[in-house]
Amino acid sequence: MSALTVPLRRRSPWRAVSAVVVTAVVVAAFWSVQISWGRLADLPADIGRYLWLMFSAPEWSKLPEALWQTWRSIEMAWVGTVLGILLATPLSLVAARGFGPLWLRGVLRLVFSVIRAVPELIIAIIILSVTGLTPLTGALALAVNGIGTLGKWGYEAVEAVPPGPIEAARAAGGSTAQVLRWGVWPQAQPVFLSFWLYRFEINVRSSAVLGLIGVGGIGDMLTSYTQYREWSTVGMLLIVVIVVTMAIDAASAALRRRIMEGPRAR
Repeated sequence: MSALTVPLRRRSPWRAVSAVVVTAVVVAAFWSVQISWGRLADLPADIGRYLWLMFSAPEWSKLPEALWQTWRSIEMAWVGTVLGILLATPLSLVAARGFGPLWLRGVLRLVFSVIRAVPELIIAIIILSVTGLTPLTGALALAVNGIGTLGKWGYEAVEAVPPGPIEAARAAGGSTAQVLRWGVWPQAQPVFLSFWLYRFEINVRSSAVLGLIGVGGIGDMLTSYTQYREWSTVGMLLIVVIVVTMAIDAASAALRRRIMEGPRAR
């Protein structure tokens, strides 16, 4: 009885070509950025030195101002989140399959994709030519960017709703608005609320970055003291940013978990 022979698996030449192309791109990327490899050995010592300058003796006298600027960043994030919700929610409902004409769904989804492709910082730079360097500029940039993410999350949540209640609402003669109100929203509401809270978390972090271009908030204060190389104040500001951001993230995560899972039985 002859031994069973296993046929050799043919290797696709495209796999080897792909590996060569990826390797070439990686090598070209490292070569083009002109990394000073000799300085990498000094990097750990430099990082340690700056960490010591920032956190060995933080300048707590600037804490009241830091808290006020942090509050302005949170206000910026909150206004941007609310405006984004008000604009993105109805658009996401229309962009969902089965609730809007095909051409309109295509246009809205393209708009959502284009908005997501542009960072908040670029949007803020465009807006500030009209509104100037004010916290409103940051809030509007966060709102515009939020339309892209909330719109995409929204229509995906609507399309994931079980079809039973939707079919029942349509069979009862409900209009599109009534179907969305009674067939979709009761099931999609927890997901929407969770998305809104998560977007607020993102906006809190992004508001600090937007401060780098001078629209106000804790990021503006960080930029100023970093330029003056007042590292003790920079360290205090970083502590405030980390603590406040972690507290907001923890509170938002607890709320989202309660919304999605309901109150836990004791």
